This record gives sequence, structure tokens and C-alpha cells, in this order.
Amino acid sequence: MASIALRNVGIDFPIYNARGRSLKTNVLRRVGGHIEGQGSGIVTIEALRQVNLDLRPGDRLALVGHNGAGKSTLLRVLSGAYEPTHGSVEIRGKISSLVDLALGMDAELTGRENIVLRGVILGLTFKEIEALAPEIEEFSELGGFMGLPMRTYSSGMALRLAFAVSTAVQPDILLLDELISVGDAGFAEKSKARMQQIVEKSRILVLASHSPEMLREYCNRAVLLKEGQVVLDGSLDEVLEAHAAG
Repeated sequence: MASIALRNVGIDFPIYNARGRSLKTNVLRRVGGHIEGQGSGIVTIEALRQVNLDLRPGDRLALVGHNGAGKSTLLRVLSGAYEPTHGSVEIRGKISSLVDLALGMDAELTGRENIVLRGVILGLTFKEIEALAPEIEEFSELGGFMGLPMRTYSSGMALRLAFAVSTAVQPDILLLDELISVGDAGFAEKSKARMQQIVEKSRILVLASHSPEMLREYCNRAVLLKEGQVVLDGSLDEVLEAHAAG
């Protein structure tokens, strides 16, 4: 059975010789959270603090909060990209994270080689990747470019390949930072249809978004994050109202 259990999870990012305000501001913008030790030579960004969370099949969780609240960091913890500094994470079920679509892909490798590389990062076996590769190539619509280094691709082509690989397998648990639409009008429509199917069939969904309309369409529960902490866990309307109130 798919499930997620977080117990007192914290993520700390120590920054040495962080005397410049611009550096601290840049890190906060990227990972969010709270600054500790501002008077010393070492600054610690507490990106997440004491996060407790339990999710079961049927949960459609919205992550709500201002920029820098810790939403993306929490998604990366759930995906396994970040190891908690404190606490524990227990996840059961196949996970698909569409937070960092091109994570691990290499511009010097061909499209086909990057299918293998990205597939391994997603937890697929070489046998599974081999079976899925023809469908991934067809979906990406890259044709002869599949045999060329990815550095020859436009940004849109690279994103199409990354999306095709990342959505090739139906997950139990789906992690999203906004809904994704890729490519020109024709491909965007195809990618939207695939996303809709994956969302509907996932056992657990965790979606971070600034759009209340999108969250109301897909989610049935929400948590409000502020400076890396969960300050409210409740119904979607309750959390959105608290967020709007500041």
C-alpha cells in the first residue's frame, strides 16, 4: 500500500563564510526556510523544521505557502533528492517526481543515452528502460535527434525528452511543483492529457502551486508552510483562507 510518513523532519544547509547579504538572500530564495547563526561565521539555513506528515491512498495534498516557505524543499525530501538532517522519512510505493525533470541528464550524451541515465535515476531497471525506450522516443517526437548529443537540442526539445522519460511509468505517488505543460501547442496538448491521466491514476498526489483554482481542482487536503514549518494541516479551504489572511 502506498504511504508517506515524515517524523520531525528537518533540513539544514550550513553556509561557511556567508557574510554577504546577497548570498544568504539567494540561498533563501532557492530553498526557503529560516536563518540561524547570523552573528557568526557560519550561517545555517533551516529549510525545513520539525515537519510531521502522514499520507495514505486517496490523499491529494496541496502544499501552500509564499515563495521561500519550503514547498520545493519538502517535495525534494519526498522524492529522495534531499536526505533529512533530522528526523525520518518512510515511503512505500513507486514515486515519480516532476519537480526536477532533467535531473541527472547529461548534455554530452545522446538522447537515447539520456533515456537510460534518467531512467536509472527514476529507479527503473535496465530491462524496464529497454522496454520503455521505443514509446519514450515516439512520445518525444525528436526523430533523428535521438542519436545526437543533447547539447544540440533547443531547450524545448530537451524538456520534451525529459518529460517523456519522467512520465513513462505510472507511479503510486506523484510529486508536482505546478502542473506541467511542455512544448508547442500540439505537444502541450498531448503532455497535458498524459499529466491528467497520471494524476488521476496516482494513489497519492502532492502538489505545490500558487493557484487556488488548480489546488481546488486536484486536492482534497492541504498544509500551510511558513519558514520551513507546517503551521496548519487541514482542509483545503481552511488552509487557503489562512494563507490569504497572511
